[in-house]
Amino acid sequence: MTSETITTGLGKYAIGNKLRRLRLRKSMGLLELSKHTGLSPALLSKLERDVMHPTLPTLLRIAMVFSVGLEYFFNPEPRPVLEIVRKKDRLLFPESPDAAQVAYHFESLDFPVPNRALNSYLAEFEPVEAEHGRLHEHPGIEFLYLVSGRLELRIGAGKHELAEGDAIYFDSTVPHGYRRIGSKRTTALVVALQSRE
Repeated sequence: MTSETITTGLGKYAIGNKLRRLRLRKSMGLLELSKHTGLSPALLSKLERDVMHPTLPTLLRIAMVFSVGLEYFFNPEPRPVLEIVRKKDRLLFPESPDAAQVAYHFESLDFPVPNRALNSYLAEFEPVEAEHGRLHEHPGIEFLYLVSGRLELRIGAGKHELAEGDAIYFDSTVPHGYRRIGSKRTTALVVALQSRE
């Protein structure tokens, strides 16, 4: 078997690319990886560029630093997440099916994505009397961008008024609620990031 055949055979595994991605995900430079593995930065650079292919003991030293098994380098990489959610496929839901007055309706913008790192919604706010506003809380953080209208956002004991184009980022473990101000259609993009502790 020629070295060219070996290079071609190993090339399909893209070991160099996988190594580089592991290193960059940890924000680690070649020098730091060198300290952890005992391999020179020059050698690691050659491995990442597929100029040189690693021996199994070398690959094992690298795998141990990143807490992955050797199979990581030989299995196909998972398909990058990409989902298109068409407007026609989205469903509109009330904030709570049993609320006396519904403060908003929302459409999930990312419902088919598996293992989501965040949840994104398009919300449309209804006119609600202040005393009917419901507070809720959930782990993580929330980001809201007001697309149209005016909105009162209660967070804990504070009240904040947002106008079209305003954005707010807050700790969603604090009880919070929304109320449309005025008669103009009020919509917002809401992104909630769940705590991953």
